[in-house]
Amino acid sequence: MSILSELNTILDAQGISVETGVFKGKAPDEYIVITPMVDTFEVYADDTPHFEMQEARLSLFSKNNYQQRKNQIVRALLSADFTVTDRRYIGHEDDTGYHHYSVDVVKPYPVEEA
Repeated sequence: MSILSELNTILDAQGISVETGVFKGKAPDEYIVITPMVDTFEVYADDTPHFEMQEARLSLFSKNNYQQRKNQIVRALLSADFTVTDRRYIGHEDDTGYHHYSVDVVKPYPVEEA
């Protein structure tokens, strides 16, 4: 399991369009772009990493009131044992009409052996 696959599953269940990196095609009135940020080894035993901390940023774009959707997404992430490390309103994009809100998350995953 990876953070991207788990986030896609959670967000699909919320009924919102999701893309990784950049939204392709005609964007709907509300969508999320997932940007992978960092993968670090933070949990070691016997000089070997056992868990990888994977971080990603969810950028919510909405032409509607984004507050209810933001809260719904954050509750779903917390219920799935994600740690929310940052939430912030980026601003209104006057040229597109979208509100942009970001949520940063992190979750540990066992290191897969080769």
